[in-house]
Amino acid sequence: MELLKKCLDSVVNSSIKSLEIIVVDDGSTVDIRAQISDDIKYYRLDIQSGPAAARNLGASKAKGDILIFLDSDIVVEPDTISKIINRFVKNPEIAAVFGSYDSEPDCEQFLSQYKNLMHHFVHQNSSSDANTFWAGCGAIRKSVFEDLGGFDVNKYTSPSIEDIELGYRLKKKGYSIYLDKDIQVKHLKSWNFVNWLKVEITKRAIPWSQLIVETGNFHSDLNLKISDRISALVVWLFILGLLITILAIFTEGMSLTFGILPVLVILFIAYILLNFRFYKFLYVKKGFIFAVKSIPFHFMYYMYSSLSFVYIWIRVKLNI
Repeated sequence: MELLKKCLDSVVNSSIKSLEIIVVDDGSTVDIRAQISDDIKYYRLDIQSGPAAARNLGASKAKGDILIFLDSDIVVEPDTISKIINRFVKNPEIAAVFGSYDSEPDCEQFLSQYKNLMHHFVHQNSSSDANTFWAGCGAIRKSVFEDLGGFDVNKYTSPSIEDIELGYRLKKKGYSIYLDKDIQVKHLKSWNFVNWLKVEITKRAIPWSQLIVETGNFHSDLNLKISDRISALVVWLFILGLLITILAIFTEGMSLTFGILPVLVILFIAYILLNFRFYKFLYVKKGFIFAVKSIPFHFMYYMYSSLSFVYIWIRVKLNI
């Protein structure tokens, strides 16, 4: 409730005042209507149906030509909305635009900082000519949104990659999507390890892999750059070498151990070099200790992402 209030307050305090603000309650068990001012339109889904359905409902009630989607744990800057509108005005050819989290996440906890900063880094270092969409802070022309039929409410009934899938359909139909790196918003969410890992695997890595395999869309952008794919390979080679080393120690094959150790060192150095810009960014923002602490989490990211893709690829090929 507190996060939603901060989100709405930031929108109300935008430099542009003539905004149609719509809140869609996705079947929550908490009475949020009393916390919303009368000048904000409120709609409620009786059954919790996920962000796709909630956003579609809000879009159907909106009167404007531009639909701006915001997650409820987002705080916008006073000029965020004007930047979005100006982007459409300056670039009439684009159908959708989105931004990124800023580099100053609200939560002080390490994991929340790491996840937020990774999102920021990826978006800020990707092509402005985007191949997908982000609805955390993203906008789309209403006519285009209606042409596509909105978010897929049948495939995505809970928070997942419904916005990424919409972006894929946008590009497939020839629409242009713009990643505006000047549009940055503050993320308020706090993550714990279990929740982070569960969401990352079941709500992102697996469904995104499914989408990639089904569409054959292997574009090299955002989290799918060539360096990311090579990093995943290096990570698994490192793990394989580490397992062989451990096995050699327990079987007294020390000569094999001494032969593999230099390879492990080379692989680790290669991994750091492949991700050097990211770790340098973390070092500049949060210091050396933070950057070092991030390494195992980033390592895990490549592990579960690549495993998810292989798992889905095998299932699709074997028609399981």
